[in-house]
Amino acid sequence: MDVVYQQLIRSTLFKLGGGDPEIAHTRTIAGLTRLAKVRPAVSVLRRYFGTSKTVRAFGVDFPGVVGLAAGMDKDGHALRAWPALGFGFVEVGTVTQHPQPGNPKPRLFRLTDSEAIVNRMGFNNAGADALASRLRATGPVGVPLGISIGKSKVTPVDEAVEDYRHSLRALHEFGDYFAINVSSPNTPGLRGLQDRAALDVLVSELRKESTKPLLVKIAPDLTDDAIAEVLQVCADHRVDGIIATNTTLSREGLAPSDVETGEEAGGLSGRPLAERARDVVAFVHKESGLPVIGVGGIFDADGALRMLDAGATLVQLYTGFIYEGPPLVRRINRAVAAR
Repeated sequence: MDVVYQQLIRSTLFKLGGGDPEIAHTRTIAGLTRLAKVRPAVSVLRRYFGTSKTVRAFGVDFPGVVGLAAGMDKDGHALRAWPALGFGFVEVGTVTQHPQPGNPKPRLFRLTDSEAIVNRMGFNNAGADALASRLRATGPVGVPLGISIGKSKVTPVDEAVEDYRHSLRALHEFGDYFAINVSSPNTPGLRGLQDRAALDVLVSELRKESTKPLLVKIAPDLTDDAIAEVLQVCADHRVDGIIATNTTLSREGLAPSDVETGEEAGGLSGRPLAERARDVVAFVHKESGLPVIGVGGIFDADGALRMLDAGATLVQLYTGFIYEGPPLVRRINRAVAAR
């Protein structure tokens, strides 16, 4: 299966649209949406890819530790397909109050030799109300559903609370947990919401609105002192967990052949982020004891196990899944189950 994906499926996807990653992404989601409607195929695939083991975190039972990170299926088009590929949970979004097209194209770039991606998508999504309608029509997914919420670009930073509050209210009945995304580098002013005073107000108000678990997603570029301040806010307002990490503005670790493309504006994800993501997970685990979803640079079973050993309760895939495909999910599931 690994060879089939690497030599046939990935090769074909990477050539779509003249090598445009966004075209490949769009067509992949469309294909998985069609697959999700073929129930016999979904059943066969789910048995093949399996799950790892049941884990309970922030009051939710997860049938496997491997989840799909936000950004892959923002608007929830292919929700029933992801469990068939072995994912134990799925996170949709990041979704905003207002529908928005995102940043101008091109905005997604592969750095193949570095096994990385630079994106400046800018929370392109159909809006929280549209997602609520789709989730209502879709019904239960079969695994826990996380929903990542962020700030609309048109919303001033000083009105961010109401923007997040609208999305949380619109989607509250559907999510098993909610991720408060204050760490994307692609929406002007958003990362400023990680500052202690701003985050304190935002989390306090969202905590009043939600009976579901709330998690805060943080950037890998924060210093330890800044992370400690985030953790103090989380403790003050009974935040249920942390997602570590989002994409990075750093370009360390790129292959020489990728340096020029790496100069594109946006957040970097993929293998170069692995060590920093593990370090942040370890720091959060040590300093807070909160459940952590570890994400960043996981490309093989060993990378997932190292993330779990660093203190993560669950892990998520995005760029690793693009480069390694569904076989990566199966390898991680088997490795975790064998422990």
